[in-house]
Amino acid sequence: MLSDDLHPDLTEPGKGQIVILNGTSSSGKSSIAVELQAILDHPYHHFAIDRFRSMGAGKAMSDAEFAIYFQRTILGFHRAVAGFASVGNNVIVDYVLGERWRLADCRQVFAGFDLVFVGVHCPLEELERRERERGNRGIGRAATQFPIVHAEMSYDIEVDTGTASPRECAEAIKSWLIDHEVGSSTRRRTCN
Repeated sequence: MLSDDLHPDLTEPGKGQIVILNGTSSSGKSSIAVELQAILDHPYHHFAIDRFRSMGAGKAMSDAEFAIYFQRTILGFHRAVAGFASVGNNVIVDYVLGERWRLADCRQVFAGFDLVFVGVHCPLEELERRERERGNRGIGRAATQFPIVHAEMSYDIEVDTGTASPRECAEAIKSWLIDHEVGSSTRRRTCN
């Protein structure tokens, strides 16, 4: 029911959980996110970097201008996720942590949140097949991201869409989340 007044439970907002699905383009992150939304016990919003970037201005830019614009977009994306979670919304982030500065900024911006890092793996041959089949991705994007996207990462859980369906991956993630629920003896870490 809608009201003119803010719900009393929202006058002191809590922090929602942030689940980051990190993997290359075409690795199945979006499909896993959709499945997670369907099976998790609480509502989760799906933030996808591709959708966020598509909101940008279609202005022609030099390479130097684009580099700054791109980094500002990524930094804004992190802060939008944190802002959403800061009022108690749970968020699934569909993302490619390709450069060190992205991970460093995530760790800073998401400090204090219940943060779960999920590594989404897929063999390169399968990624390349998916790129060709989909037709809406730049051919070679996954191959460029493949050697760097999981470098220097420490995951809470890892899944492989080359051997498991998006639903099976989502079920494994859900099981991990239940086993590591906040307050349990195997409590998830927060990003500090």
